[in-house]
Amino acid sequence: MTARAPAPPPARVVFPALGTTADLLVTAPDTLPAATSLLRAELAAADLTCSRFRPDSELTRVNLGAGVSTTVSARFAEALHAALRAARLTGGAVDPTVGNAVIALGYDRTFASVRPEDARPVPVGSPAPGWQRIDFDPRTRRLRLPPHTRLDLGATAKALAADRAARRAAATTGSGVLVSLGGDLAVAGPPPEGGWRISLADDHARPGTRPGPAVAVTSGALATSGVRARTWRRGGRTLHHIVDPASGEPAPSVWRTVTVAAASCVDANTASTAAVVFGDRAVPWLRDTALPARLTGLDGTVVRLAGWPADTRAPAPAPAPGGPR
Repeated sequence: MTARAPAPPPARVVFPALGTTADLLVTAPDTLPAATSLLRAELAAADLTCSRFRPDSELTRVNLGAGVSTTVSARFAEALHAALRAARLTGGAVDPTVGNAVIALGYDRTFASVRPEDARPVPVGSPAPGWQRIDFDPRTRRLRLPPHTRLDLGATAKALAADRAARRAAATTGSGVLVSLGGDLAVAGPPPEGGWRISLADDHARPGTRPGPAVAVTSGALATSGVRARTWRRGGRTLHHIVDPASGEPAPSVWRTVTVAAASCVDANTASTAAVVFGDRAVPWLRDTALPARLTGLDGTVVRLAGWPADTRAPAPAPAPGGPR
């Protein structure tokens, strides 16, 4: 009996995109160019549709037209549907109408351009207008935002791009595919033997020199949200980018990171972001969702839910980091 040759290691490409790092792996190395082209096209479309930093994006047009009814593209409608679904499932903890609050805190430009130290006082926060006030007909794609409302689709649009890119690349190439966009990670197609080994980190851009806890993923998605990856100081306070819609302020810093596994990256992202916003209420809320989750407190205490495995260290290096956005 002839021994079967071992499968080649996954091929990988990493590049900056959407203000974070795009990380693509494929099990069939010869499919990497095609998969990369598909991923880049998906990210370019997501940026043009949902970026709040581009003056020519559809999101910018929609926000400038708040108070007036408009027809949106099919891609924008898909992104808005994901955001509204996230708001409904989380009772408004993840709400796309936080745009004005995020801008008021100083996150009014790409994160690389945000002032790391701003002497201006932090404005008093005010509750987001609320997702229920958005008038949207998915059949006709007619949308009307409440006056003076700005959408921020960042909590779900990047996760949606990861889901779409992984599915398209796997369907087109027949390869196993892993797409990681910062803390949003989706896989599709046949996984490598033993699954994709994912190393968890506090910051996807600085995963550290020591291998972190690792998990194996064979299908679905992981998302990690945290309060340390995107921070800046203003008026003597350290702020982060995850806003509590109920207050318009950064969510309370209870969990350093929250990682959730789900069937889609959008669902995983929705749950991990909501858990950060819920703070002390995150554990019972996540337990009710029955989604596997790993929460790390500010003091390093780890809580595992719904069968999340005990920590094991990744052999150096794991294929892709699962650090937070």
